[in-house]
Amino acid sequence: MKAPAIALLAAALAAGGSRPAKMAAEPLLVAVQAPARAPDVPYEPTPPDVVREMLRLADVRPTDVVYDLGCGDGRIVIAAAKSYGARGVCVDIDPRRIIESRRNAMSAGVAPRITFRTEDLFQTDIADATVVMLFLWPEVNLRLRPKLLRELKPGTRIVSHWHDMGDWAPDKMVIVSPGGRARPVYLWTVPR
Repeated sequence: MKAPAIALLAAALAAGGSRPAKMAAEPLLVAVQAPARAPDVPYEPTPPDVVREMLRLADVRPTDVVYDLGCGDGRIVIAAAKSYGARGVCVDIDPRRIIESRRNAMSAGVAPRITFRTEDLFQTDIADATVVMLFLWPEVNLRLRPKLLRELKPGTRIVSHWHDMGDWAPDKMVIVSPGGRARPVYLWTVPR
């Protein structure tokens, strides 16, 4: 199979398509580009109870644009679109995560409400976000904080699973205990 055919097939499969009949006898080869650099954190899915609490704490509404920086399989943005009618943006440096997110959004019937970006969370444009979701590491949150405060509009809500923002005190903090393991969820509002 030639390289353009591989790229087209990968795009079709990522969009939920099936293999063309003339390719049925050929082995399935899908080339996925490696991330531009190593991800800042390893992928760890957010438990469903925590996803629900993050969205509740952010008071997500149909008018919101919910960003997930380091989106993994897209579950937070998909839940925001499906349960609240929000639009969303999945950002991940790993193309495999974006392919998985897109596939999951298509399965959930919300792909038209979501934009998918294979980008570095420190470089991506976040100016139109009204809610930003994070499940990163403490040092990554601290490195990201100046960008959040510089680029987000006052009133934008930021929610972080597990890790705080150093000396920036949260507006609220709740504990969610899926499987008996206590997990803090923090909320900040970008100041005026």
